[in-house]
Amino acid sequence: MNVLAQSVAAKDTPVFVKKLIVAYPDFIKDYNNGFVIWNDGTKMLADDKLKTKSYTQLLENPSLKDEFLQIYPKGIVTAFPEKDYDPGRIRYEPFFLKMYGATQKEVSKHIVRIKWCPKLVGQYINVTSINGVDKRIKAISAELDEHPELKEYLKNIGGTFNWRKISGTNRQSTHSFGNTIDLNTQYANYWQWTCNCNDETIDLVKPNNTNKKQIPQVIIDIFEKNGFIWGGKWYHYDTMHFEYRPELL
Repeated sequence: MNVLAQSVAAKDTPVFVKKLIVAYPDFIKDYNNGFVIWNDGTKMLADDKLKTKSYTQLLENPSLKDEFLQIYPKGIVTAFPEKDYDPGRIRYEPFFLKMYGATQKEVSKHIVRIKWCPKLVGQYINVTSINGVDKRIKAISAELDEHPELKEYLKNIGGTFNWRKISGTNRQSTHSFGNTIDLNTQYANYWQWTCNCNDETIDLVKPNNTNKKQIPQVIIDIFEKNGFIWGGKWYHYDTMHFEYRPELL
């Protein structure tokens, strides 16, 4: 066990805060009296103590603790998720604004341009250097570059850094922070495309994939190994979407 892990384990700290400290050591250092302590001394409330929230309330007004209510299932998943089971989609926005930047200008200071899969694709994409996300993407790119059979899924990247709201909401998309990448939309399913709506309370059905190739498991495994969760494991599915969230893995 390293020194950081020993320090975290020794304190009377909630498990979810320990995960944040280990996942983001450049930013989170401690916990005290209900608050997460940032390295710059900022205190952020960890839990609003509201015991009952609707799914909409969890999306619109979560606490940091609420982000961990749903367990992200790493590895192979075959069953369609239960209604509103979206591990990682519940995000305490002030946490990400504090970490990556509260404005497009602030985030842009840390955006770097890298070449995605130089041998197979060679497309330039923009990602953040915060938390070493650029290095993670380079590692993913290098590993995927050794799989020529995957080229069709890796070309025509659907999107990376883009300061914007999630369609139909007032919530900031994680693309705004440069820690998210969408793969080729030709092989993607997105719940809003299926229902032709942005009503997050609607009952969804598993998409009909008969005539569409799907993202291979090897791609999902490589992303997860490097700290990225996959939107294909959400009830509100987004199968092109990979997002850096090591605290959930």
